[in-house]
Amino acid sequence: MRDTPRPEGTLGDIGARPPQLRPGRALAHTTGASGSGSPHRSDSRPPQTPRGARPSDPDGRLGTTPPVPGRPTSLFLLLGLPALLFTLITWQVVTEGPLLDVDATVSRALVHPDRLSELLADLGNVPVAVPVLAAALVYAAWRHRRIGAHHWWLPAASATLLMALVPALVVPLKLLTDRPGTPVVPPATGYYPSGHTATAAIAYGAATLLLLPWLKSAPARRVLLAVCATLNLGVGFGLVRRGYHWPLDVVASWCLGTMLLTLLWLLLSRSSRRTSAGTPSSSSGPS
Repeated sequence: MRDTPRPEGTLGDIGARPPQLRPGRALAHTTGASGSGSPHRSDSRPPQTPRGARPSDPDGRLGTTPPVPGRPTSLFLLLGLPALLFTLITWQVVTEGPLLDVDATVSRALVHPDRLSELLADLGNVPVAVPVLAAALVYAAWRHRRIGAHHWWLPAASATLLMALVPALVVPLKLLTDRPGTPVVPPATGYYPSGHTATAAIAYGAATLLLLPWLKSAPARRVLLAVCATLNLGVGFGLVRRGYHWPLDVVASWCLGTMLLTLLWLLLSRSSRRTSAGTPSSSSGPS
């Protein structure tokens, strides 16, 4: 049988020209095709998960899945680190470890009773600190109810419960450690941790967390945070300066307060997200 001759123009041109597109088929690397580096698919439709529609990470920044680490680091600094430090100090107090010698040295260098230190220490008294928190509770509950939040009472109730936890945690620790006071105070025990420091930390800290969402400007928020930090530092300094507490008593209460306030912050953040999602008028409420 005789071979069928090949058409003219096809002999010897193999590899001489680039491949030609076939009708009805899309080339995988044409402009706009998937896999070509373009964010669009071959049918010119946008991708199903554009960058703007990706879920945000726990800190609220746009990210990928799994989320970019952000909050775990913050939680370690605000929960894990204070818990470790509090455990270390408590262990040293119970076993009368070498850290108490450093504590006594610092106390002798700082103790100098005067009127200012007494006034600063009084800022941690319940009659002074708790009314500040009560005012913030009333204001936060009023603002949440005004915007029509479903669980408008939850932030105020959470802060109230946190304040009630202070004596429930501090009193048993005082009985457990049975630490004596400084040479300035009358002979007694039960000075660890500092109840005044814990009261001030929770009262002023919780009030700050309740008021922060209603401050729209960054400078106002910074002022509020600075006032909270100044009050707590003033209370701690006044207690040590007056000789009412050892420095470690104050530091331990700061650690305890940081852990409790972090839990309140997480609860308030979750409640705020639910309120924003379930209350259409919350985004347009009064500032």
